Amino acid sequence: MKKKKINLRDLEPKKQQGEHSHDDGHNHSSPEEISNFRTYLPAIFSFVMLIAGIAIDYFDAFPFFKGWIRVVWYTVAYIPVGFPVIREGWKSIKNGDFFTEFFLMSIATLGAFALGEYPEGVAVMLFYAVGELFQNAAVNRAKGNIKALLDVRPNEALVYRDGDFVSVNPETVEIGEKIQVRVGEKVPLDGILLSEKGSFNTAALTGESKPDTIAKGDTVFAGSINLDGVIEIETTKEFKDSSIARILDMVQNATARKSKTELFIRKFARIYTPIVVFLAIGLTFLPYFFVDDYVFRDWLYRALIFLVISCPCALVISIPLGYFGGLGAASRNGILFKGASFLDAMTQVNTVVMDKTGTVTKGVFKIKEINSITFEEAEFMKYLMAMEEQSTHPIAKAILEYKADGSDYEATDVSEVAGKGLKGTVNGKTVLVGNKALMTSNGIEVPSETDGIVESIVMVSIDGNFAGYVTIADELKDDAHQAIKQIRDSGISKIIMLSGDKDSITRQVAKELNIDWAKGGLLPEDKLNEVEELKKQPETKVAFIGDGINDAPVLAASGVGIAMGGLGSDVAIETADVIIQTDQPSKIARAIKIGRSTRRIVWQNIGLAFGVKVIVLILGAGGLATMWEAVFADVGVALLAILNAVRLQRMSW
Repeated sequence: MKKKKINLRDLEPKKQQGEHSHDDGHNHSSPEEISNFRTYLPAIFSFVMLIAGIAIDYFDAFPFFKGWIRVVWYTVAYIPVGFPVIREGWKSIKNGDFFTEFFLMSIATLGAFALGEYPEGVAVMLFYAVGELFQNAAVNRAKGNIKALLDVRPNEALVYRDGDFVSVNPETVEIGEKIQVRVGEKVPLDGILLSEKGSFNTAALTGESKPDTIAKGDTVFAGSINLDGVIEIETTKEFKDSSIARILDMVQNATARKSKTELFIRKFARIYTPIVVFLAIGLTFLPYFFVDDYVFRDWLYRALIFLVISCPCALVISIPLGYFGGLGAASRNGILFKGASFLDAMTQVNTVVMDKTGTVTKGVFKIKEINSITFEEAEFMKYLMAMEEQSTHPIAKAILEYKADGSDYEATDVSEVAGKGLKGTVNGKTVLVGNKALMTSNGIEVPSETDGIVESIVMVSIDGNFAGYVTIADELKDDAHQAIKQIRDSGISKIIMLSGDKDSITRQVAKELNIDWAKGGLLPEDKLNEVEELKKQPETKVAFIGDGINDAPVLAASGVGIAMGGLGSDVAIETADVIIQTDQPSKIARAIKIGRSTRRIVWQNIGLAFGVKVIVLILGAGGLATMWEAVFADVGVALLAILNAVRLQRMSW
C-alpha cells in the first residue's frame, strides 16, 4: 500500500504555497509563519466545530440543533479534514490501489455519518489529519534546515573573440578557443594553460588540500579556482564534457541507483489492509446466517467500529511521531537527517568510509615541525619569514603565522625560481627557500632524513649552507581522534579513508587516527568505484562521509551519505542524506546512536499500537465497544506514542 502525504495546505489559495521566511530581526509574522498557520487552520476549524457541536449536544443548549441543522454543522466540521483524505482515496482507486488507509478512513467515517454517528465520524478524521500534520512537520522541519543546491558550474566565460575578451555562456564556447580567468574565479571549462604559470585551488575536484601550481602547457580542470594572477587557457573540452559537469552527472546517476529503506507500515499495510476490509464485510453479513435476531444496522455499526479500530492510522501516526522525535533530537545536536528513512538506514551501517580533507582535517595549512640546524629556531624563522613575506602562496601564509620576538628581518632582491622556490638576500646573506630541487640545483647538500617526510616541506639555505626545514601539514580537527574511537565504540566494524590527497599523506593520517585501511590519490570516479566494490560484499552497509564536490557521487551512491555542512560544498550538502552542521566528525557516532534510539522507540510504538488494537478489536467485534471507544483507543495510543517519542528530546548520547 502506498503511503502518500495528506497536506491540508491543499485547501489554501495557491499563492500561499512555497513562501519563504526572511528573518529581519523584528517581531512581525513572516510569510512562512502565516503559511504554517494556514496549514493548521483546517484542523483547528474542525476541532472547534466538533467541540462546539458535542457541547451543544450534551447540554441541549439550543433546541433547534436537531435534524438537518445538526447534519450540516457536523458536515461543515468534517469537510476541511475529510475532503483531502477522500480525494486521495479516490485517486488511489483510479490508480488501481483500493486498499489504502485513505479508503478505510473514508468508508468508516462516511459510514458513521450514514448511521447518524456524526461526532464520531468527525473525530476519527480529525485525529487522522492531526497525525498527518505531525508527519509533515517532521519532514518540513528537516528540509527547512538544509542548504539549497547551488550549481557550482560557472555561468559565464571570458572568451577571446574579435580582438577582445567578451563574457558569454560557457555552453557556447568551442574547443580551441582562448578564455581568460581572473583571480578568485572558477575555471569554466577544461583546457591547457597558455600563461607561464598558475596556482589553483582544486580541493573541490580532487580533495587535494595543497594548492596546485602548474606551468604553461599543463591541463587545467573546470571548477578549479584561480588563486594567483590573470591567466589564459585554451579550451580542450566543451562545457558539457568538463570535469565539473561529469561529476554532477555522476551524482544524478548514483542518485537514480539509490534505493531507500521503506518504512515498516508501507510493507505491512499491503497485506494488512485487504484482510481488514474483507473481515469487516464478513462481520456485516455473515452473522445473518448464524444469529437469530440479526439486525443489519447493528452489525454494520460493529463493522465500522472494526474498520476504525483496525485502520492503520494509529500506526501511521505513531511511527512518524517517533521519527519526528529523532529528527528533532538530531537537529538539536547539530545533525540534520533529510528524512525518517535515513534514521532507519543509519542503524544498518557497519562500514564507515570517509574523506580526509575537510572531514577529519581542517583543510588549512599549519606548521607541523621546525628543524633548524645552524641557527636558533627564532633566528632561523626570521630569515624564512622575511623571504615568505614576498610570496602569496598558502604555505607562505602558514609560515607567517609563526610568532617571532624581536625586530623583523627584511628581504631584498627576491626572485622566484619557477617550480622550485625563492632566492633573495636577508641581512646581507644569500637565502634560498623552496623544495629539494632548488637546493640540489644550487649545490646544497640535503640531509637524507628529509626523504621520508610525506608532508609539504620548505627547505632553507643561508649563504650556501643547508640551514634547516619546516614541515607544513593540514591540521587534524580537534575531535578527530575522539570521532574514530566513538565510531568504533558504536559497533562499526570497519573504518576506511579514501582521499584525493597524496597517498603517502592519506596513509599517514589514517595511521595516526587508527583507521583500518586508507588509499589516496583518487579521482571522484575512483572513490565511487571503491565504494561500489564495498557494496558488492554481502551484509556490508556503507556510510560515506565527505565535504567536497568530488565527494558528491560517492555520497549519492553509498547507503548513507554524510556531508560536513559548515565548510562543505553545496553539491555535497544537497546530495547527502545526513548533514553535520558543526563540521565535527565526532557527531557521526552520535548520529548512529540517535538512529538506533529512534528505531527502538518506533518499534515500542508499533508494539503498543498493536496491543491496544487487539484488545479493542475483540471488544468491538463482540459489540462491547462503541465507535467512541474505538476513537479513544486510537487517541490513547497516539498520546502514549507522543510521550514515548518526547523521551528522545531528553536523551543524551
